[in-house]
Amino acid sequence: MRLHTAPDHGVVGAVATAISEVGGIVTGIDVAESSHERLVVDVTCSAADAEHAERLQEAAAAVPGVTVHKTSDRVFLLHIGGKIEVSSKVPLRNRDDLSMAYTPGVGRVSLALAEHPEDVRRLTVKGNSVAVVTDGSAVLGLGNIGPGAALPVMEGKAALFKRFADIDAWPICLDSQDTDEIVRAVQLIAPGFGGINLEDIAAPRCFEIERRLRETLDIPVFHDDQHGTAIVVLAALTNALRVVGKDLGSIRAVVSGAGAAGSAIVTLMLAAGVEDVVVYDRFGCLSRHDETLPPAQRELAGRTNPRDVRGDLRAALDGADVFIGVSAPGVLDASWIPDMAQDPVVFALANPDPEVDPAEAAKHAAVVASGRSDYPNQINNVLAFPGVFRGLLDARATDVTVEMMLRAAEAIAGVVTDDQLNPSFIIPSVFHPDVPTAVATAIREG
Repeated sequence: MRLHTAPDHGVVGAVATAISEVGGIVTGIDVAESSHERLVVDVTCSAADAEHAERLQEAAAAVPGVTVHKTSDRVFLLHIGGKIEVSSKVPLRNRDDLSMAYTPGVGRVSLALAEHPEDVRRLTVKGNSVAVVTDGSAVLGLGNIGPGAALPVMEGKAALFKRFADIDAWPICLDSQDTDEIVRAVQLIAPGFGGINLEDIAAPRCFEIERRLRETLDIPVFHDDQHGTAIVVLAALTNALRVVGKDLGSIRAVVSGAGAAGSAIVTLMLAAGVEDVVVYDRFGCLSRHDETLPPAQRELAGRTNPRDVRGDLRAALDGADVFIGVSAPGVLDASWIPDMAQDPVVFALANPDPEVDPAEAAKHAAVVASGRSDYPNQINNVLAFPGVFRGLLDARATDVTVEMMLRAAEAIAGVVTDDQLNPSFIIPSVFHPDVPTAVATAIREG
């Protein structure tokens, strides 16, 4: 906060006290200007959230003789001008450099690629580039906020690609939510990229977009909200079952949410050997005998619920070993967890507010995971997508297969050693240096 105060240095102490009294933590106070008429004081402080920050401003403004001139949020400051940039990998110091990097030298390379298109990945950025494509229809937990508002998220994704796998990724925010237009737009830009990462596109549209692009493109197409989530969930589940002494083939699992993430999680769990999965969403427990289900749910029901469980989520949980939530806040009452099997596993992954409070779930469950960073066992897609694309690009792959995703999940799970494994540590940190390499190797070498 930049404050204008009376020319009394005692006001500075009063401001610090006022901020502390409402729970703020003052980390710096600087007098930017001093005159006989006023002081200009910069106060830096930490707040718990945006609402708390407002209270801190109000507390400072309530000090006699103080006016809050302006405030800055460090998150917004970080975003000024965007989070990514393009830089040259080659020096451009003189005419000789220009003649090779651009005309006339570049013309020789272009003619060579016209004659040998198989060399495009080797001689251009295509071999290390990914398009991060969204229509802004399902951004984080914020909903359909549009392509412009989605851009900071796509920039962040591109920054993660670079940080964790040294991949050059580009945010592509499309001003359309028409399936045909999105498919065609991606097809048109595909020659410049080695892979397509679909991001924050709502279900069920995302399913058709991915299917059609995979059928028509010769580069891998990966919808991170589906497959990235599924890979990390399977890795975490594998290790959670190691903790409780159960195996994938013998468990009964309940997945809450039949959207993009839920569908992909179920698909990968079935491929990994889980035989009994019940999917619950707003239609109740999905059953293959329910003719009223929409097409996406009917397809999912046809592959799950072998015992034909009907009813609400509590009915589905009776005797279940595992709950995986990718749905909505508060749908799971912690008091239902004791009705599950012995040593239940609960993954409450709705963000930012999970299906059940992780602290409450931990009173009854043997292992608890969430999508939050302030609790143990955060399920975070950053563990998967950088290494997945690093492996795909290195292998010059044309597709992403279920077998690749199973290997990626196994690689992530394997980073946690037997000595490290415990109920509060079933998944490695996103900053663990071995994760991207292990995943890339699993994808590339199979």
